[in-house]
Amino acid sequence: MPVRGGTRLRFRARTVVIGAVVVVALAGAAVVAMRSGAGQAGAAQAAVTGVVPATPAAGPGPVTDGDRTFLVKVRQAGLWEMPAGQLAQTHAESPAVKRAAMHLIDGHSKLDELVREDASILGVGLPDQASPEQQGWVRQLTDAQGPAFDRLFVNLLRASHGKIFATIAEVRASTGNDLIRRHARQANETVLDHMEVLEDTGLVDPKTLQDVAAAVAPAPAR
Repeated sequence: MPVRGGTRLRFRARTVVIGAVVVVALAGAAVVAMRSGAGQAGAAQAAVTGVVPATPAAGPGPVTDGDRTFLVKVRQAGLWEMPAGQLAQTHAESPAVKRAAMHLIDGHSKLDELVREDASILGVGLPDQASPEQQGWVRQLTDAQGPAFDRLFVNLLRASHGKIFATIAEVRASTGNDLIRRHARQANETVLDHMEVLEDTGLVDPKTLQDVAAAVAPAPAR
């Protein structure tokens, strides 16, 4: 003879399961409705204001004009400082200048590899030549020899590094791009090393430092 208690238990269990399924189904429908509503709200906002709601950024982050300019400047620095460093091996008289030149060659070789890699990832076009001013500096160094070369080399390079050192700080402080942050950190370490070995030659003219200070000084507030 069937046990009525067992039947009631099975019926209650089946009722609980069905209830749970209904709850899950209702919850899923609510989520779909919320997403649909959000999508419709976004579309309505775009229709009214002409502005599409922002979506989370993918990849390393946005690339600003400042980021692009920074990569170009790093590339151009290497395009003239590496040839200048090579000239020092035959034109310089001071062993300290030749040592500084080797630091420049090594540091900018690594930075140049990094800048080309990052520019490719971020879609930034890079120049194949130094700026006209930088090319003029290389010509000046080509025509110099001995102590005259040493002094010209040290002061041209120290001025250039001092100016880009300030640019690196500005870029690192403001960029929202992870690759640019990494690049700025590497550039900062490299440029600091170069300034120190140039200063170690004892040939940096005080006027060079004054010119750098004037060039990087913030514009007066209006």
